[in-house]
Amino acid sequence: MSLQHTISRVFAAPADGEVLGGMSIGEPKDLGPMAWPHQPLRAPVLPAGAPAVHEHWRVDGPLRQGRDEGIHWCRNAELLYGVIELNETEQAPTAEGGSPLQTASRVLYERLFRLLRAQGTPHLWRVWNYMADINGESHGLERYRQFNLGRYEAFVHAQRETGGQVPAACAIGVAGGPLSVAFLAGRSPVVPLENPRQVSAWRYPSQYGPRAPTFSRAALAYPRGREALFVSGTASIVGHATVHPGDVAAQCEETVRNIECLLQEANRVARSGRPFSFTGLSHRAYVRHAADVDTVQRTLQPLLRGASLVCVQADICRADLLVEIESQAIHPLGSP
Repeated sequence: MSLQHTISRVFAAPADGEVLGGMSIGEPKDLGPMAWPHQPLRAPVLPAGAPAVHEHWRVDGPLRQGRDEGIHWCRNAELLYGVIELNETEQAPTAEGGSPLQTASRVLYERLFRLLRAQGTPHLWRVWNYMADINGESHGLERYRQFNLGRYEAFVHAQRETGGQVPAACAIGVAGGPLSVAFLAGRSPVVPLENPRQVSAWRYPSQYGPRAPTFSRAALAYPRGREALFVSGTASIVGHATVHPGDVAAQCEETVRNIECLLQEANRVARSGRPFSFTGLSHRAYVRHAADVDTVQRTLQPLLRGASLVCVQADICRADLLVEIESQAIHPLGSP
């Protein structure tokens, strides 16, 4: 069964029965409800005035879908894609306590894990997390750290590894809206990848919050007949420290060095006969300040070898980070 990822600047509904799920970035007009699980990324595409971007995951059928505990999901025999959104203010405090965002994060991931168990697709491959005011502070703690607390608690409650065997992921801040999570899961486990230049996120010291983030730097996954590489949100971090604060061009260059290191790690263990390279990846750059987009594009285009790049205005998980890049590619298994 093949897995394909498509990106379009013009919304055109693919044939029913092929779409596992998708997302739209920007302010798409008159889309209406989608027939498949659909995540809206409520953030402007850059530069200003650029059209919305639409992405779809396509698979071989037959497909079936449903709604459970607020999750709209769709699956074939092997893969499952789902979307869930929760309003923090609607979450009743639990016995464990915590802020509304911490509670929403824990509840959301607990629902997600219950769905994966029920559907027989227990392995979480890739997760996209978007939340309002990610760098804001309330209840004595930065909101990103509140989110990490809730996510960690859900992983522990589900008796899942909180280090090592964890999915590729990003966590990005938007201007407003609910906690929004989309995820891709499968029947087979991922191969997590780490960056030798960086401390693994799940091993961060306590200065970054009471619980470390729960994700791998990248992951290889194996839908039937394919090898998929998911590079998590990657930024200008060496060891565990931010480098080049205030210099967006230098942060872009450092981020690309980190992605290049992950490509080397992927190719060291990859099973397909075709190495992963910048030209074969599609990239999304989250840019904190819209005024930086020209510098970001001018810096990244030669470094990414002209590969597909979508720029989005959004906040990054650390206030001193100005840009974050996520990447992905899918290769057929077998001969190059």
